[in-house]
Amino acid sequence: MDTQFLHTFVAVVDHGSMAAAARLLNITPAAVAQQIRTLEREIGAPLIARAGRTVNVTEAGSRILQRARDVLRDVADLSTVANDDATAGELRLGAGTNALTGMLPDILARMVEKFPRIKVFIKPGYSPELYRSVEGGELDAAIVLQAPFALPKTCDWELLREEPLVVLAPAAMAGRDPHELLASEPLIRYDRSQWGGRQADQYLRSAGITPRERFELNALNAIAVMVDRGLGVSLVPDWARPWPEGLHLVRIPLPRPFEPRRIGIVWSRSTIRIRLVTAFLHESRIAMAEHVDAP
Repeated sequence: MDTQFLHTFVAVVDHGSMAAAARLLNITPAAVAQQIRTLEREIGAPLIARAGRTVNVTEAGSRILQRARDVLRDVADLSTVANDDATAGELRLGAGTNALTGMLPDILARMVEKFPRIKVFIKPGYSPELYRSVEGGELDAAIVLQAPFALPKTCDWELLREEPLVVLAPAAMAGRDPHELLASEPLIRYDRSQWGGRQADQYLRSAGITPRERFELNALNAIAVMVDRGLGVSLVPDWARPWPEGLHLVRIPLPRPFEPRRIGIVWSRSTIRIRLVTAFLHESRIAMAEHVDAP
């Protein structure tokens, strides 16, 4: 069985059409269809149900989908197993929305400079699901918030960055008391269903502040833009740059001591790519030590 045909099958399922898979794989839709038909003959069951320009995975296709993903990942691991210098193979990473732009690019720039033969797969997501992906073996490592629970013995976590809570306000409000702003101005609340949002909510409760809530969302860059537009103030972690350009904001420290948001790397001790993970950890430490936020 040609593993490329498995790759084509997974691409068709993930992208929902032959045409989208063809664009991804840089082949014609006819070639995609031919590879799927060949794979179906070898498997002995229909894998894809065609409905006009879209496709749906069949029951048989659903049963083999995860195993197909596992086979492709194992094939990608072969170069890692064969090379002793830890500079080849695929590293599978996860990262939250802000880490994708504020931390990961600097780390990857160092990685590809030192290890040009590596390939990196990146899965965006929220910290809870990324922890599960690392624990389940789907990912080798992820940049995540510190978990509010004990990690399984198969995983480790290391701190990269601490982000204190700050009041985010329009520049015209510079110099005002942060608690007075939180109590009197409309609040653009950081989503309480997320770990970072819960931390902000805990501070408000500990300070005895009952805010005038206007919006609630889990998108720090969007919150910054909304504050700039005069829609309210917010209580958020002082997250890593870059931020949206052209904003006129102030970040006001809080008067009460409070635990910062902690961001680090979780990784699987049992991954076959542990040497690549170790290299990633090393470059992450250096990149974060050199990182200086723009004023």
